Amino acid sequence: EEQSQEMSTNLKYLSLGILVFQTTSLVLTMRYSRTLKEEGPRYLSSTAVVIAELLKILACVLLVYKDSKCNLRTLNRVLHDEILNKPMETLKLAIPSGIYTLQNNLLYVALSNLDAATYQVTYQLKILTTALFSVSMLSKKLGVYQWLSLVILMTGVAFVQWPSDSQATAAKEHSAGSQFIGLMAVLIACFSSGFAGVYFEKILKETKQSVWIRNIQLGFFGSIFGLVGVYIYDGEQLSKNGFFQGYNKLTWIVVVLQALGGLVIAAVIKYADNILKGFATSLSIILSTLISYFWLQDFVPT
Repeated sequence: EEQSQEMSTNLKYLSLGILVFQTTSLVLTMRYSRTLKEEGPRYLSSTAVVIAELLKILACVLLVYKDSKCNLRTLNRVLHDEILNKPMETLKLAIPSGIYTLQNNLLYVALSNLDAATYQVTYQLKILTTALFSVSMLSKKLGVYQWLSLVILMTGVAFVQWPSDSQATAAKEHSAGSQFIGLMAVLIACFSSGFAGVYFEKILKETKQSVWIRNIQLGFFGSIFGLVGVYIYDGEQLSKNGFFQGYNKLTWIVVVLQALGGLVIAAVIKYADNILKGFATSLSIILSTLISYFWLQDFVPT
C-alpha cells in the first residue's frame, strides 16, 4: 500500500518534471521555427497540428500494444472493444478534441503576434479558468493558500501586460491591432483550455478506460478537425506546394515536442490534476524567460 502510494507520488512528480521540460522547449522551438528567415515557403502550422495528432495516436497504439503483452491479437481486440464498440464513449471526446484543435491553431496565431514571454504569461490565465471549472464541474474544494496563489499568479499576468516605454516602441512594430489579435487569441485559448482540460479530467477519472485509449480517441477526432482546418485555412497553398512544404529538421522537432506534450499532459492529469499541471507550466515560464533572455536574446525583462 505504502509502496504504491510512493510510486504514484513519484509518477506525479516525474510527469510534472517532464511537462516542464516539454513546455519550455516547445515554446522556444516553436517561436524560433515561426520567426526563422528561410528560403522558400514557411511550413504550415495547421499541418504541423495534424502530424502531431497522428504521432500521438501512433505512440498510444504502441503503448496499448505494450500493455497487451505485445500481442497483436489482444491489441486488435482492445482497440475494437474500447473504441469501435463504445461509440458514445468515443464521441464524448469529440468535445475536448475540437476545443484542443481550435486552441492549437489559436496559439500559433498568438505566437505570430506576441513575443514569447508575453504569450507565455498571458496564457497562464488558464490556471484561473481551470481552477474555476474544476470547482464548478468536479466540485473540487480549494484551500485558502491555493486561491491565494492563484490570485498572485493573476497579478503577475496583469503586471506583464502593463505596457512600459521600451515595450511601447516594440509594440509599434507589432501594431496595436496585431497585439490585440494576439491577446484575444490567448484569452479564448485560456477559457477553452480550462474547460477542455477539466472535461477531459472528468472523463479520465470517471471511467475505467486506460489513459492511452482515451488519447487515441482524442487524437482521432483531433486529426479529423485538424485536417478540416488545413483545408479551410491553407487549402490554396496546399494545392500549390504540398502538405509538407517548408518542413525541415526544426519543424519535425516542434511536431514531436507537441505530440509528446499531449501524452505527458494526459499522464499528469491522470496522476496529478489540472491545477498542478498549471503550476508546472508556470515553472516552465520562468525557464523560457531565462533562456529567452540569456540565450535567444529576444527579450529583456523590465
